[in-house]
Amino acid sequence: MKKVLVAMSGGVDSSTAALMLKKQGYEVAGVFFRMHKNYQEPEKKAKMLAKQTGIPLHIIDVSKDFRKKIIKYFLDGCKKGLTPNPCVVCNREIKFNFLFAKLKEFKYDYIATGHYAINKKSRIFEAKDKTKDQSYFLWKLNQKMLNKILFPNGDFTKKEIQLIAKKQGLSSWDAAESQDICFRVKFNKKPGQIRDTKGNIIGKHEGLWFYTIGQRKGIGLAGGPYHVIGKNIKNNILIVSKEEKDLLKKEVRFEDFNWLSNKKPKFPLKVRAKIRYRHESASGMIKNKRYFVFDKPQRAVTPGQSIVFYLPAGRQVRAKEMLGGGIISP
Repeated sequence: MKKVLVAMSGGVDSSTAALMLKKQGYEVAGVFFRMHKNYQEPEKKAKMLAKQTGIPLHIIDVSKDFRKKIIKYFLDGCKKGLTPNPCVVCNREIKFNFLFAKLKEFKYDYIATGHYAINKKSRIFEAKDKTKDQSYFLWKLNQKMLNKILFPNGDFTKKEIQLIAKKQGLSSWDAAESQDICFRVKFNKKPGQIRDTKGNIIGKHEGLWFYTIGQRKGIGLAGGPYHVIGKNIKNNILIVSKEEKDLLKKEVRFEDFNWLSNKKPKFPLKVRAKIRYRHESASGMIKNKRYFVFDKPQRAVTPGQSIVFYLPAGRQVRAKEMLGGGIISP
């Protein structure tokens, strides 16, 4: 009997993943990550769901690492004028790192999560449910990890997962969707000028970290709508425009490149790319490990977010393969 550790968050996705693996004949144990002191309610739910599923649950306090690696990453990025995506880094640095450490310690064979993605022969593909696909968040993994990772939910829609949970009597089956907010931070105000593209001062902002590229609401300017199109960190200036075209860009610089596919890239390489989680992938060319060009301009390319690369689906493969990604640079 193969043994698998399942990351359990207290929600329907991870608890149903654990349940399905148990039904498939695996020996299953759950792992709950205690991120910070205000994580009591998710922990309580995870304990209850582990009991309902009939599996043991290990509680791991990762609060120090979470604060040092994830919250600090987020704060440092915001102070640099970026819009960081902490979930991408948390998956790699916290969840999967600690799962693999426990895999070795407990002598288990696999780890599993409730992510909506498909791992097929150590290649990541979009999930069946395209509205829930989470392959975007997994680009920082590597081949060694993929050999040991299971994603039971990838072949199901969200509604199918909820139905399975309901039939099996899991209390999480109709729980409200998690908004993936694992922490909240409070920024001090640092007022500065708001300028238009011609350099005219047209207002004041409260601090550059309160705004992101493409933002339209909450800027506080009359006569709009205005869009945030840039930040001058050195001079603490927020740059806005009424013109939608000022948000469009074809060229994307990125860093921290990671290639997940087991086929080595040969540049230039034609792919599709996403510049944020809910962004519809668009075609373009990876020029090298730092530079990507879209065929058509894309709206609100945002430094700090991930650019993630996909091979388009074809006749033989129904889902796009996720190849790797990087962090968008200013």
